[in-house]
Amino acid sequence: MKDLIRRLQPDSFEDIIALVALFRPGPLQSGMVEDFIDRKHGRKPVAYPTPELHHDALKPILQPTYGVILYQEQVMQIAQAVGGYSLGEADLLRRAMGKKKPEEMAKQRSIFLEGAMGQGLRREHAEGLFDLMEKFAGYGFNKSHSAAYALLSYQTAWLKAHYPSAFMAAVLSSDMDNTDKVVTLIDECRAMGLDVAPPDINRSDWMFRAAGERGLVYGLGAVKGVGYAAVEAIVEARQRGDDFADLYDLCRRVDLRRVNRRVLEALVRSGSLDAITANRATAMADLPRALQAAEQQSRNTELGQDDLFGMGATPADTPEAPANEPGVQHTEWPEHERLAAEKDTLGLYLTGHPIAAFESELGGFISCRLYDAAMGAGVDRGAGRREGERRVVLAGLVVAVRSRITQSGRRLGFVTLDDRTARLEVVLFGDVFQRYRQMLEKDTLVVVEGDLGYDEFSDGYRLSAERVYDMAGARQAFARRLVLRVGAEQAGNGFVQRLEQALAPFQRGDCRVCVDYAGRGGTCRLRFADEWSVRPEPELLAALEQLLPDAGVEVDYRR
Repeated sequence: MKDLIRRLQPDSFEDIIALVALFRPGPLQSGMVEDFIDRKHGRKPVAYPTPELHHDALKPILQPTYGVILYQEQVMQIAQAVGGYSLGEADLLRRAMGKKKPEEMAKQRSIFLEGAMGQGLRREHAEGLFDLMEKFAGYGFNKSHSAAYALLSYQTAWLKAHYPSAFMAAVLSSDMDNTDKVVTLIDECRAMGLDVAPPDINRSDWMFRAAGERGLVYGLGAVKGVGYAAVEAIVEARQRGDDFADLYDLCRRVDLRRVNRRVLEALVRSGSLDAITANRATAMADLPRALQAAEQQSRNTELGQDDLFGMGATPADTPEAPANEPGVQHTEWPEHERLAAEKDTLGLYLTGHPIAAFESELGGFISCRLYDAAMGAGVDRGAGRREGERRVVLAGLVVAVRSRITQSGRRLGFVTLDDRTARLEVVLFGDVFQRYRQMLEKDTLVVVEGDLGYDEFSDGYRLSAERVYDMAGARQAFARRLVLRVGAEQAGNGFVQRLEQALAPFQRGDCRVCVDYAGRGGTCRLRFADEWSVRPEPELLAALEQLLPDAGVEVDYRR
């Protein structure tokens, strides 16, 4: 849609209505959008509707859309003006074209041709007009529908441009139960330069909310395992006093009947308590003690007990408290464990993504990110493929896998991939699914090659896979060169022998080896003989990175 706006450059509300009609789910009709844009900007002459089928009677009908048949009302008006239809008959023609029933269309074609030739049109001219009307009627909006959406689009676009934080907070809140949409919207926030702060026990409410002009705060309602009653109790406790100071303060002040241990664990794992704890590992270790201290205080309060001198000793100081001292800091969870906990509780990776470590390398051979693929970027007629398909290589983390048996007895596999920009469904037919099903484990990074096309059943784009690779397999399939950057100071002291030892076990591959040597007098590239071509497996790369640290090893995917 952004690309369409940029290319069209609408300068009137009529153009905005047309923009909505042009941007429809599914593959765009061949040449229709390009024709509309080129005619608007004067790069093509305007004809009514085409130079070959031009008819002066159609000018007042098609002039607002530069001669392109875009709305269903235009189809009805053309039927009246050229085919001699009444208004009621024209509406029947529109319905027949939308339903695409062959017998009804044959009947309507005959009526239209008879009426058009009765008004002086040649048969070939009349047939051409009917074919063009039929093509666009099956695709087009009615104009009233487009106008209503255009007004809504204009208003929301204005809000997005002038109040981006508030607008995106509202959109995220409306879809916070739909993780797939939240993933795309979070990426849109990043593209807009908005800072999306993780959920915060001292800042977050139930819904997402704006934080200044360029920021948002994640809503606690989007944390799985934290219900509305729990968030209500947290907000109430916060409103009665200051911000929560630490985990113990939180447990003492909230109603533990509504904010139970399961809720608190979800808050820890989602990062909602990062602002008041040393780290998530420490918070999870301290949670039993904090709950016990809070429960002890609650019991004391109910019994009217206090310390001997009425000084209000804290529960952590009472004999009943466990021996572990508050403030003992534990080592934070490993990155993969921390991110996995985020995904379990938020449904997505927020403060990082497992694919981040591979993004620069993946950029060497993937066709596009999943967001672009989900929008059908670059889908056109490919050699040897069905119309509306494109051969692509995509990469993402497996977030869901399912399969089913078709009526013919074939097994289909469906895999959902996530690369932080969006999620996309991949379908694997029969033998392909059986061949690669062992790779398709959840939270595994895979690279998929296949045909990207529009699926009418799911009303979206999806990939029909032919090959699936893990990262090691993708390197072997797509790598062209292994480039080693060597300086003069590294080249001595037995370097050549150590390099030979590292490369030798991985010979007989397809990846050429090159050395970019930087000496005191200049630089050069040394290409190893074909017999030294290698398989760029993880073990080889690890050995070379030890030999050449500081980005001295690069896998080059350029053809």
